[in-house]
Parts: sequence; structure tokens; C-alpha cells
Amino acid sequence: MIRTPRDLLGYAYSPIPNHYESLQSIKSSFHLANPYKSQPINLSFHLENHCASSKPINSSEFHVRQQKLAETLHSLNASAYIAEPGASAQYFGNISLTSWKLSERPLLLIITPVVVDDKVKANISILTPYFEATRAKLLPVPFDSVRYIEWAEDANPYEIAAAEILAEGNVFMDDASRLFIFDGFRKALPRAIISPVPPEIKELRQRKSEAELDLLKCANEATLLAIRNVHKRMYVGMRESEARKMMSIALQEVGLQNGGCLTLFGENAALPHGSGTDRELGEFDFALFDCGGNLHGYISDVTRTVILPQSWQQIPAEHHKIWNIVQFTQTVASRSAIAGAIAQDVDTAARSFLRQTGYDTYFTHRLGHGIGLEGHEEPYLRGGSLDVIKIGHTFSNEPGIYIEGKVGVRLEDCFYINAQGRPVFFTEGVGGQAGSPWDP
Repeated sequence: MIRTPRDLLGYAYSPIPNHYESLQSIKSSFHLANPYKSQPINLSFHLENHCASSKPINSSEFHVRQQKLAETLHSLNASAYIAEPGASAQYFGNISLTSWKLSERPLLLIITPVVVDDKVKANISILTPYFEATRAKLLPVPFDSVRYIEWAEDANPYEIAAAEILAEGNVFMDDASRLFIFDGFRKALPRAIISPVPPEIKELRQRKSEAELDLLKCANEATLLAIRNVHKRMYVGMRESEARKMMSIALQEVGLQNGGCLTLFGENAALPHGSGTDRELGEFDFALFDCGGNLHGYISDVTRTVILPQSWQQIPAEHHKIWNIVQFTQTVASRSAIAGAIAQDVDTAARSFLRQTGYDTYFTHRLGHGIGLEGHEEPYLRGGSLDVIKIGHTFSNEPGIYIEGKVGVRLEDCFYINAQGRPVFFTEGVGGQAGSPWDP
């Protein structure tokens, strides 16, 4: 059945249903010895490692990535691709910022296409400071014959690299490369055109493989499970910093690394990135959790705005209405995010619905961002983006309403475009979208 805007508004504005009986069962699952006094935090959740069976990307997938890059470079008449340690070097060469920190001395991944027996193949070189060469050779680069180009302290590293790879024509630098790296190669390769990577190369990382999607699914499921467990231990009088600490522990227990959470109580949630205070949770407050962690390099991002069960009847009716509107806005946006759609049109769909509710001016940021090896990456679901949504793309879907000094609500689930061109929430395996402010 096709819903008209009036139908949609009716859904969003419908009175809060009488969930009293189900709420009693929910309340019984919460451990609130005295909900009106600050309690010591139990620092162990004893959660199951949700991602214990997940495996990092294997060597064969790295080889496929390198081969696709070499073929793309060849088709674009490019002689080299160059990246500093970071998300792109991690994608093509397993060199992350964790394995090699940036400094003024460049270490670079250089991939060049070569034609052997009419077939394009990838060659991989690592430009490394001479005194760091031994450590560089310990990097787990998944390639059979990596070439190491060493440069001494009194040498120009870009001239050394240029002499070794003899690059001409187009040379593509990863977008995240620092300006002095660009300038160094422009001077060292006067006959080459040094430029940022084109869309054809960006797309290689943007469209995720099944192995990548599996990691993102598990990471996002684990994040939501952690939020639910912390929600059960919340109490009136706890501080935002206490909730953050609880979330960090819960994220680690469910199998994620470097987990963290933005926790905002009451009117602090009306500032999307917080106020910098450490507010106590009041009896009638919403609490916003925006959390994520790392699973074998892949990042999760889940947001829930929740209340305590005993606050259900005390929360202002308008706040309940706002929560319902944000939840349905997320649904409207999801229905628009199909393969072939334009990114800005998905953002517009969310805003058009909010405009009919009268709350559109309180949605102050883009609808979503890409996600993968970085928490925020291209493409983005925002106004002005003409990117075409394709199978394998991954995004966040995070509408919000922020009324400063009063209330803030945001709900976020990341999703991918499946083989049929349809959006699927990464959290679907553990329930998907939030059901209510007390059922995240």
C-alpha cells in the first residue's frame, strides 16, 4: 500500500501507544537497585565476544585489490599510484596508521602497472627511510615480491623514488597524502602529471566486498548489543563520563577495538557533538549514545536516543513525538537509498518528510556518510552530492532533530546496498532500527 504524506504524518504524529504491560517486563530486566541515587559502576558486563569468529581480510583478497588497481591505472594511462600509511594504503597494501605512524620522513606505498605477456600486473614498492628499512620490511604487505626503495637522510626521497620507478604520464596520489608529498613528487617528476586519484580508483575502495560487508555487519551488531547492555545499567544521577566509560568496556567485551562513545544527556544532546560538560542524567531526560569501534580495521557507527523505563510517563509528549518522527524519517530515507539513486536525493527525501512535520529546520547536518576503513569516507548522503548509489556502497543513515536548550534526538544505523540494489541495515541481524526510546 502506498502511503500519502498525510498517512506518513499520521504515523509520525500518532499518540504514544500504551505499552504499559510490555514496559513492565522491560523494567524487570534493568538492574536499578535505587534509580534515584548515584551507584557504583560494575565495570564488567561479562558479554559474549560477538565477533570472535570474524577474520581479517586475507591475502587473496588483497591480491585481487592490487590487480584491479593495476588494471585501472593501465586503462587510465597512469604509471603509478602513491599513498601514505592510512586507509587507502591499508586497503591496497595492509599498511595502516597503526602499523606505521606519519612523520616528516615519508614512507610510501607505490603501486605501478606492468604488462607481462599482454597481461597487466601490479608491482609494489615501499619507499622507506634508510635507517627504518629493517622495520619497514616487517610490515605485513600481502605481496610476494615487494621492492624496498631506501633513502638516506641527506638525500631527496622523491628524487630517489622517481629514479627507481621512472614514472611519466599520470601519477595518482591518494587524496589523504600531505601537501609536501605532492610538492615533492611534482618537482621530482617534471614530465609527469601529479594529481589526486580519479573516481575510477576511489570506487575500488567505496564498493565493499562480501568479506568487508561481513566485518561491518559484525562490528555494527556488536556496537548495538553493547549499547543495549549499557542502557540496562543506566540510572538517574549518573554522569555522561560514567556512561562513556561503561560503553568503552562493553564495546571491548563484545569484540571491538578502540571503542568509544559520545554520550549526551538531556539538552546536551541538542548539540550534535556535545557541549563539553559532564551532565548528570535527570529523571525526565533523553540520553543519546553515538558509538563505534574497530573490527580488523573496519569501523562501526550506531546511535540510539533512549530513556529509562521509569521515565516513560514523565517524558514530555513533544519529546516522544520528536523521537517517533526521527525514527520514521530514518525509514523514509532508507526506502529512497537504492542502487541508481542520486545521493543528494536520499538526503532530500528525509528533509522533505521533516518539512511536513515542521521540524526540518532542526535537522542541521547531512543525512549520512560512507563507512568502511574510515568512520567517515566517501560517498556522502548530503545535499549537493551527485554521486550515484551503487551495489556495495555503504552509508550511515542518521537523521536528527536538535532544539537547543531543550531536546536532541538522533538515530543512526549504517547500511549497505545488496546485490539486488536494495538497502540493508548492518544491524538487521540483531533487530535493526530502534523500536522505541526504551527498546534500542
